[in-house]
Amino acid sequence: MKHKRERLDAFVLAENIKTTDMPPVARARVLVVDDDERNLLAITEVLELTAETVCARSGEEALRFLLKEEFAVILLDVYMPGLDGYETAKLIRQREQSKRTPIIFLTAMNKEEAHLLRGYGSGAVDYVFKPFEPTIIQSKVAVFVDLFEKTREIQRKALLEQRLMEENLRTNSEKLLVEQALRRSEQRQALILKALPLAIYVQDAEGEHAPQLIAGDIASLTGFPLQAFQEDPGLWRARIHPDDVELATGTPLSAGSSETATEYRWCHADGSYRYFLDQAVRLPDAEAPIAGTLRDVTERRQLQDQLIQSQKLDAIGKLTGGIAHDFNNLLASVLSGLALLERRVPLNEDAGRILEMTRHAAKQGADLINRMLAFSRRQQLSPKATNLNSFSQTLDGMVAPILGGMIRLDWQVEPDLWPAYVDVGQLELATMNLILNARDAMPAGGTITVSLKNQHLAERSSDLAAGDYVMLAVQDTGQGIPPELITRVIEPFYTTKEVGKGTGLGLSTAYGFARQSGGTLRIESAVGRGTRIELWLPRSAEIALEIVEAAPAVPAETRPLRGEAVSILLVDDSASLRDLTANLLSESGFEVICAAGGAEALAVLERDPARIDLIVTDFAMPLVSGIEVIRFARNLRADWPAIVVTGYADSAAIQSRPDDVPLLTKPFAHTDLLAAITQVLKATAPMTLSRAAES
Repeated sequence: MKHKRERLDAFVLAENIKTTDMPPVARARVLVVDDDERNLLAITEVLELTAETVCARSGEEALRFLLKEEFAVILLDVYMPGLDGYETAKLIRQREQSKRTPIIFLTAMNKEEAHLLRGYGSGAVDYVFKPFEPTIIQSKVAVFVDLFEKTREIQRKALLEQRLMEENLRTNSEKLLVEQALRRSEQRQALILKALPLAIYVQDAEGEHAPQLIAGDIASLTGFPLQAFQEDPGLWRARIHPDDVELATGTPLSAGSSETATEYRWCHADGSYRYFLDQAVRLPDAEAPIAGTLRDVTERRQLQDQLIQSQKLDAIGKLTGGIAHDFNNLLASVLSGLALLERRVPLNEDAGRILEMTRHAAKQGADLINRMLAFSRRQQLSPKATNLNSFSQTLDGMVAPILGGMIRLDWQVEPDLWPAYVDVGQLELATMNLILNARDAMPAGGTITVSLKNQHLAERSSDLAAGDYVMLAVQDTGQGIPPELITRVIEPFYTTKEVGKGTGLGLSTAYGFARQSGGTLRIESAVGRGTRIELWLPRSAEIALEIVEAAPAVPAETRPLRGEAVSILLVDDSASLRDLTANLLSESGFEVICAAGGAEALAVLERDPARIDLIVTDFAMPLVSGIEVIRFARNLRADWPAIVVTGYADSAAIQSRPDDVPLLTKPFAHTDLLAAITQVLKATAPMTLSRAAES
């Protein structure tokens, strides 16, 4: 009876401490930040039973609340007037009191990975997309509210235990109850930590011993059970990537830092290397003064690398396309000047040979520009439905003489091969480049296997949309490419060959051609075992004809009928090229009127339209383009003959020209220009022809 009375007294004393000395426990609060009153009302209703909600209508108002109150979790809208969600999150993370408060972003758009990464980088722990499902948002908030309340509960019970000890309670009954509640709370927290995609560890300050893993989803993270690390303390360090050992085992906290973050590669149980983010903090007055977490950030790292590579290639492509127009103008001026010299000045044998060498060098420059345009996906393609079953027969005769006797070419074409939608000429050039690269990778000889097969992608990949493709693969048994160079070999002017033995444009042009065609280029390689390069080309829905060898070209009639009676308006903003072209046309018997740009050409056409028989205009000019000049002219006369000349232009813009307007690419030969003029004049209106005949 006495012991029963003592237990009852202890219980009453504990209850008195709880009800009198301890402050009342308020409901956990959730801060909801949104500039839309409807969203605030809806979220308040959803979370009514979960926690007390505090509403803020702007980022500034939210920061004022955080100065005065503590919140279990913050629901933060991404797009708001003034401070947006990203800026507000960064400011919250800068404050000591709120930097560890969980933030869940609310957004109605921007589900792309780049925006998600930006949100996580700003400090978010999760995303909820509008319109949100009440159950989902309630569940997500409940987890953090529960953690918050349990943390407060632990603190409260610890304080209660201290006061009970100070009051020298006569019984241990209440102490036992508190310990049991504490154990249940710890077990619950351990289960929550185990469900999170991270591992928690402790370590000595000097870093002499490997991290001691104590909690988290260790099996999923590493592929090993926790017991494996307990039995073998050296397992963790043994599986760090050799190049990252110094980075991973450094001890920056020993220099006085309070926290640090490091990324390094660790070999998973499946043999693959994963990128781990190691975040550590210093714990004061603890046996193991360093505690940290490990998270698998491999996917994020891969996305970052892909984004950087894509941005780099896109920047190089834009630069290439930007300079192509100016270079082609210069080369066109050189070739036109050489043509004038050849026509006007008698040349001896030596002078003629020098002129031809100069012309050959200029044409090589033009070819280089075209290959750069191929990489930047700005070349002019003429894709059509093409049956590639006989592709081997067409290409064999072109590459066999240059492969040599030590190289064997093996073709493997799948039966019932689908037709591809592709520019055949550019495909032949890309395939030849790949075969020649394979030949150079096998100086001692070997076999080059070229295969053609059908491929179906059920789901979108990082570089291809879902659908049907025709895949052309070139595989060699040569030296192979080191893994660190795989992403670099498609960059223009990058080559692993010796100086003078390669321009570094073969793979880059093949890559640009494949991407512009709606496909991609993929590389698989192993050092010492060979390389496999795949061109994925879109399947054509149209019926395709077999590839046939082109018949020998018949020289076109380059001299227009009654050329001396034809008046040409020549429009080009390059003064040197305009003057040289005008001289060549004048010597061919044409009357030439020059305009230094599109605006000047419009004035000539408006002032005296009857004088002009044919318009030859550059495409890319300031203010008024060549296409706009032709459209203006055809408002005056619907069938006005015209030719567009371009050194580089966007494919979509060029395709918008009228169907009966031919395109001449700089640099061009004089004979090419005369042939185009002849073609246009033969197809011109009868009125223009009769006028030329009368003259």
